[in-house]
Order: sequence, then C-alpha cells, then structure tokens
Amino acid sequence: MANNPPFLAEILPVIIQALEKDAEEVDRSGEFPKTAFSVLQQHGLLHFVLPTASGGSGGDLLASQAIIQAVARGEPSAALILIMQYLNTRRLDDSSNWPDAVRRRVAESVIRDGALINALRVEPELGTPARGGLPATRARRTAEGWRISGEKIYSTGSYGLSWFLVWASSDDADPLVGGYLVPANAPGIHIIDEWDHLGMRGTCSHRVVLDEVLIPLDHAVNVAPWSTPRAGLNEEESVWMAVLLGSLYDAIAHSARDWFIGFLQQRVPANLGAPLASLPRFQELVGRIDTLLFTSQTMLSSAAHGHIASGHAAQIKQVVTENAIRSVQLMVESIGNHALTRHHPLQRHLRNVLCGRIHTPQDDAIFTSVGKSALSAERSTS
Repeated sequence: MANNPPFLAEILPVIIQALEKDAEEVDRSGEFPKTAFSVLQQHGLLHFVLPTASGGSGGDLLASQAIIQAVARGEPSAALILIMQYLNTRRLDDSSNWPDAVRRRVAESVIRDGALINALRVEPELGTPARGGLPATRARRTAEGWRISGEKIYSTGSYGLSWFLVWASSDDADPLVGGYLVPANAPGIHIIDEWDHLGMRGTCSHRVVLDEVLIPLDHAVNVAPWSTPRAGLNEEESVWMAVLLGSLYDAIAHSARDWFIGFLQQRVPANLGAPLASLPRFQELVGRIDTLLFTSQTMLSSAAHGHIASGHAAQIKQVVTENAIRSVQLMVESIGNHALTRHHPLQRHLRNVLCGRIHTPQDDAIFTSVGKSALSAERSTS
C-alpha cells in the first residue's frame, strides 16, 4: 500500500488546529460543524476517496486513516460524518450498481459543492438493520417515480447532508430492499431536532421524517428483492469501517492523553512541592495508558497496511474502542474533580469516547460471531 501523499503532512496539522478551536462550542451547542467542513472542502478532502473514475482522488485506506485521525483530534463529530462520507463515496466507481447518470451527478456534487452523503438506516421500531428485519420505510411505485415515506433516527450529519441514502422496501409483492437515493432538499422531508446525546453532539444525528417524498425510478440505486438479498459489507468495506471508526475513537483518547500529560506536568500540589508527574504512581499510570494506545495504533496500522485478515475487522474495532475508553477512564479516575470540571476538556473526551461502543457491530454480536467460528473450527478438527 502506498505511503501517505506528501501534502497530507503539511495540511493535517493545520486542520487539527483549525478544528479544535470550535470543538468546545460544537459540543456545547450540538450544532452541525460547518466550519470544519468548509476547511475540509477547501483542502479537497471531501472527495478524497471518491474513485478517480468518478473524478475524485481515489485515496487509499492508509491516507484516509491519517485524515480521520487528524479531524478527530480537532473535532470528533466532524470525523464521524467524514467517515460516513468516505464509506459511501468510495463505492461510486464505474463498476457500482448505480445508474451511471445518477452516480455521476452525485460525484460531481461532491467535487463541485462539497456535497455530503450518508446512509439513513435505523428506524424507531426496528432499530439497526444489522440485527435483521424488513424496514418500515416504504418506497411506493408511481407513474411519476418512487414515493418514499417513513422515519429514520440516528441520522448522522442530518442538516449538513446533501444526499440521503434511505434504506427502504418497495411495495412490490417481493419488495425491493436497500438504498433509495433522496436529495436532502426534496419536498416532504422534515428533520426533528431530537439528538441531545451525552457525547458526539455535533453529529446532529436527528430524526428524519419522509412524507411521500418523490424521487426518480432510477434512484433505487442499491436494491435487491427481499427473497434474494444482497450481501452486506464486503471484506474490504468491513476493514475500512473498522479502521476508520477505530481511528476516530483512538484519536479522541490521544487528545485526552495529551491534555492529561500537560496537567500532570503543571499541577503542583502545595503538600508535594513538585509536579504530579514526578510521582511513581502517575508515571506507572501513563505507562499503562500509553501501552493501551500503542496496542491500538499497532493494530490499526497493521490493518491499514493490509497485514490483518478481513475476518478480524470487527475484533479490531472492539479492541481499539475499548482501549480508548479504558485509557480515558483511567485518566478520569486518577485526578477526580479536575477531570469532570467543564472548563477542562477531559470530561468532553470521556463523553465522546464512550460513544464508540454504540457503532455496529456491537460487542455481543462480535463476540458471538468469533465464538461460534472458533467452536465450529474445533468441531471440524476433532
């Protein structure tokens, strides 16, 4: 795999500095991080992984990981939205299932306007489609085109998106299930501001309501009959998702670690007369934290270089996320009230990093799959 393009070494520190200026305000307000995406568009990073056949840069996983880590060090909500942009735009090559005209239209909007796209999949009653089930969101076939009606929750990016890839089922006898491409400004779309979470507040993952939204028939871009469904993520896509999500939460832990190191070096209790960093117990603690983060960095780098089999993608996500959470928790436990004071960023890093456990696949599904595989292998060799 190629090394990171040279220009990234120059612009990523600039991006971190630009984004971290607004991180506290984004967390406080819960508003979409517009400034972050203006900066990313300015540097050509919104179409970074868009295939070259569609006019993009065709960036690889190693470089994309570096970008996500930098954006997450600055403002992590923007990093999660950017991950979704990368996972969706990298599929827009000339071999995709999308109609060529539709694919080109979306690609051009990404390049020209910095358009953002994300899949809207989770529903109030069904929950995540990763657990199975037919979506209640319906695509009704009419002479004019598809009429889409339904509700989606946890719609990451919401107000900032230009394209919704809505997971829905058609009204056919054998429903066509999958992604229906909906322009975010289409009549009949309403966004309900209900995302008021503890962490990752700037993702604006609000409820999106679609009421008889009209789209052309060729906007059923990635659907298949319910009786013969398409497979989910392929092996390469699974690795991309695991590495990018893991890198996001690892970066949050690194931001917390940097602040913590500075705090230990500067904090001089009157009864000690020396910085906390001089105490063996804090030296040991930092060693524990750095070992957890070293483990994560090694796994992420190996996966990004293609040195870990795709079958371990979910395990990478699980281990890296838990290492990040445990690292920040150790910092919080060790300094008490200072860690939970609002004018210190550690409490924000803690709230953000805890969100890593929510992303699909979740721990129970990961461990069950790994365990079943191991037990099946044991039976076949006994």
